[in-house]
Amino acid sequence: MRILVIEDNSDIAENIGDFLADKGHVVDFAGDGITGLHLAVVNDFDVIVLDLGLPGMDGLEVCRKLRQEARKLTPVLMLTARDNLDSKLTGFDSGADDYMVKPFALQELSARLEVLGRRGKGNRSRVLQLADLSFNLDTLMVNRGGKSITLNPIGLKLLQTLMESSPSVVTRQELETRVWGEELPDSDSLRVHIHGLRALIDKPFDKPLIQTRHGIGYRMVDPDALPT
Repeated sequence: MRILVIEDNSDIAENIGDFLADKGHVVDFAGDGITGLHLAVVNDFDVIVLDLGLPGMDGLEVCRKLRQEARKLTPVLMLTARDNLDSKLTGFDSGADDYMVKPFALQELSARLEVLGRRGKGNRSRVLQLADLSFNLDTLMVNRGGKSITLNPIGLKLLQTLMESSPSVVTRQELETRVWGEELPDSDSLRVHIHGLRALIDKPFDKPLIQTRHGIGYRMVDPDALPT
């Protein structure tokens, strides 16, 4: 599994990472809530280990934003030193899937993550749908209004990011990072690829789905779902 550990205590994070890596998992790290949320949104992890007390943005807020704004369903196991019912209920209310109190056994943490990972794969929708546009993430088939649309790899990444984030705006920087990673292209590349995506997704149809937010980024939205 690919696991994101969001934990500001470097010793705890290192212990978790070493143990999970020995189990064959790939582990990424973030030491604060803002960085952790960014990584969780722009990447596809199988499960997230999320500490409750984080600098910048606490774990509850990270989880809420992940669920409500980014619409990511990645299973979340929350870590906390607060061993009381109210804290646990608050954690679950924010969108967490499981809860462990520090100190904990690494073997139990690993076992719980395995369960969450399997559950997440079983429940995760592999077809994105927006209005009459569908994108099957397993077959990479894109269809709108009954017509098949062929996209290149960059177009597929852009479309997935915009559809998963809908109706929220995705900044230019977020899109560039999602598509090209750290090797960012020249300043016109994103605009050119968005233009190409529009030519295939929007122009042959009556209702455009891709919107530009000048100076910010782009979003996809069903125009019929917008308030009048």
